[in-house]
Amino acid sequence: MLRKRVEIGPVESELWDAVESHGAAHLTLIDPASQDPERAAQMARSAADAGTTAIMVGGSVGATGSTLDRTVRAIKESVDLPVILFPSSAAGLCDSADAVFFMSLLNSRSTGYLIENQALGAPVVSRYRLEAIPMGYIVVEPGGTVGWVGDAKLVPRRKPEIAAAYALAGRYLGMRLIYLEAGSGAESPVPASMVSAVRDAIGDALLVVGGGIRDAESARKLVSAGADLIVTGTGVEQSGDVFGFVRDMVTAIHV
Repeated sequence: MLRKRVEIGPVESELWDAVESHGAAHLTLIDPASQDPERAAQMARSAADAGTTAIMVGGSVGATGSTLDRTVRAIKESVDLPVILFPSSAAGLCDSADAVFFMSLLNSRSTGYLIENQALGAPVVSRYRLEAIPMGYIVVEPGGTVGWVGDAKLVPRRKPEIAAAYALAGRYLGMRLIYLEAGSGAESPVPASMVSAVRDAIGDALLVVGGGIRDAESARKLVSAGADLIVTGTGVEQSGDVFGFVRDMVTAIHV
């Protein structure tokens, strides 16, 4: 019987290398709808200088079309880091990025976010030759805009076993990354107990945590609980000092 080896692309390999080298890594999320491309590029440059591993580009509303493409191109001209699309739908794709988190919102009640957008987007990803990184996406209370847009059946914060069950299902479906999302601008991050439960469930998959992470100590606790990749977006936008904010995050999570 012939067996084909699963090959991990260069961007995903870079994420793994960063985690293996430092114990955890930081990703900066930039929403194209929140600022013009020039400002986005400046933020990316500051984050890169501070030690972030990659730039994610996407958002729940308005992160499409020329706004998305111009932002990605400006960032690519400014930094020598992977630029990974973080799309809310098939419309959140462009050919100027390096990779895409090809994800399914596992706890959505809408087939549109479970598989239909993925089916619509897959031929585009192939045509653009984007590296597709398989990810299971799980939205936790309060969920924010992404929870509403994605019609998520939000995982209760006090029910880590539910998040672990979804995450394990994603792992069994072949997803190599699992993302726990509290929602952009959440008052607090995903609970550490939930991160630990998911970590135990998914084995050696990369565990990504984002939403509500506003300070270095919160990031450190999440990494101690089992997170591999920490994502900050709103915190970066609102910091007033992108370099300092990201540097504090990176310093706190590296071991």
